[in-house]
Amino acid sequence: MELSARMQLILATSAGIFILSAWLMEEYSQSPFYVLFYILAFVVGGFAKAVEGVLKSWEEKQFNVELLMMIAAIGSAAIGYWGEGAVLILIFAYSGALEMYTLQKSDREIKSLISLQPEEAWLISEDKEFRVNASTLEPGNLIKVKPGERIPADGIVKKGRSFVNESALTGESVPKEIQPSSDVLAGTLNQSGLLEISVTKHMQDSVFQRMIDLVNKAQSEAPPVQRKIEEFEAKYVLFVLLAAALTILVPGSTGFWSYSESLYRACVLLVVASPCALVASTMPALLASLSNAAKQGILFKSGVFLEKLSSVNVIAFDKTGTLTEGNPVVTNAIFLHDSITENEMMPIVYAIEKNSTHPLAKAILAKIKPLLQSSETELTDYEDIPGLGVKATVEGIQWKIGSRELTGISEKQEIKLISDSIKEEEDTGQTVVYVTADDQLASYFLIGDTVRSETVEAIEALQDKQILTLMLTGDSKRGAEIIGKLAKVDEVGYSCMPEDKVNTVQKWKDRQAVVAMIGDGVNDAPALAVADVGVAMGMGSDAAIETADVILVKNDLSKLLYAMNLSERLSKIVKQNIVFSISVILFLLFANYFQFLTLPFGVIGHEGSTILVILNGLRLLR
Repeated sequence: MELSARMQLILATSAGIFILSAWLMEEYSQSPFYVLFYILAFVVGGFAKAVEGVLKSWEEKQFNVELLMMIAAIGSAAIGYWGEGAVLILIFAYSGALEMYTLQKSDREIKSLISLQPEEAWLISEDKEFRVNASTLEPGNLIKVKPGERIPADGIVKKGRSFVNESALTGESVPKEIQPSSDVLAGTLNQSGLLEISVTKHMQDSVFQRMIDLVNKAQSEAPPVQRKIEEFEAKYVLFVLLAAALTILVPGSTGFWSYSESLYRACVLLVVASPCALVASTMPALLASLSNAAKQGILFKSGVFLEKLSSVNVIAFDKTGTLTEGNPVVTNAIFLHDSITENEMMPIVYAIEKNSTHPLAKAILAKIKPLLQSSETELTDYEDIPGLGVKATVEGIQWKIGSRELTGISEKQEIKLISDSIKEEEDTGQTVVYVTADDQLASYFLIGDTVRSETVEAIEALQDKQILTLMLTGDSKRGAEIIGKLAKVDEVGYSCMPEDKVNTVQKWKDRQAVVAMIGDGVNDAPALAVADVGVAMGMGSDAAIETADVILVKNDLSKLLYAMNLSERLSKIVKQNIVFSISVILFLLFANYFQFLTLPFGVIGHEGSTILVILNGLRLLR
């Protein structure tokens, strides 16, 4: 029977009123009916927990903490300590209400997110507007979003300018300025302008919906520490019951204590040895952390990865879209072919590159499109080769567009081409994309990208934590080393195919390092899967997002630092809770067997430690 935190709090308070009434009657009126009020306190305060304990024990075929506390309370009443047993029930009920509050606090965060998803949208069709259910929107639909409305689907702005508040998804309070071609996310608030947006994803595939699904999933999975505690709990409860039985039999039968004293000490043992605080050491803290992370736009697919992130000591970064802005532009285009003119070549390059989703391909398309005179080109044998480029056949000629490894350009030739095309003072890590026709160099594009403003600060902060930083990219040695130097990473891997990234991650894992991989592209997905913790940038490819363990909704590396700091705080608080709860149990056991501890103080010490452990975990909500 699972009651809300509010209902549990009402029942616990009612039990407290019954206890106070019983105590006043016992103390001042000498009425024998005070026992009835204690019984009411037992029933009102402990009924829900008792039912929960019995059902859980029946389903799992093992003892649990709830049953142990019920036995302790009933045992106290059986030897005449009605007040102490009732107080035990009272504090146990309050600690249960507090734990339920933590869970429901997380649920409220999710419900508040769900409420941000618009149920309806303005669909534009044949120059007319229709009010439709947002769940029926399809990729390619054109929708209108008015000022003050929330955007109902992920999409690309086709018309209009505005400021969009993304704080619900990314934690960023400063509105983002958008214009035609800007990406927008479902659930974000259009603050000022009138927008026409082309839908790019179904509602169930949106970043917003994925965020809700991931947080729900993460909250349902216990991390390793919690699973070990739960496995230990059943055996420990059985051990406590056995110890209580021995406490009654051995001292009483040997004359060391009277049977009355032995029974009393056994009841105190049942109370103080119960692992309530130990069991509550992890999950409230984890749930609070997951809620905190979600508010900052950091999504964990499981609490396991939030826990593991604090132990990472090697981080490998993809370059484009992760360390850099990921919006490269063509700085120079050179056409070299003797028999194919520039005007003839551009439609061919455009037709091949428009099938690719790589950021470099988008940069080339943006350069060529305004110059096209004709765009009708038929392709055959098209092939996209991850990490290298694309190739296709046009009118019997095989065209390759991509890296020098794909096109057969030598490193020496590449260095000469770049030096002929760019001034040294302008060199900020140009990437070269080659175009060959039947293996003859026909053209090449120099494409520049810029290091993100937060990259250097994030890398330096990671290095301060003694974390080794690597950059893995498919770029040439020269371009990769320049970006690596600007980003201040420790090591640079260049000309990396997807399998090279996997091998690098595996190499460090074989050295007993805990490795995180950060990326956003399809070619990063294998390395994200192999890494101990895979982190995807939220604006990246679906393959990267599906494979990763952690998603940064906003492409912001400072959120990675926030997540790592949160993981460190979680680890620290869980360790504090475990050490504290075990220490309290040992101290109370020692005091009990040396007859220093009375049942009321045992109740206060045990249940007080449980409440303190839960409150300590709740600090992670902020």
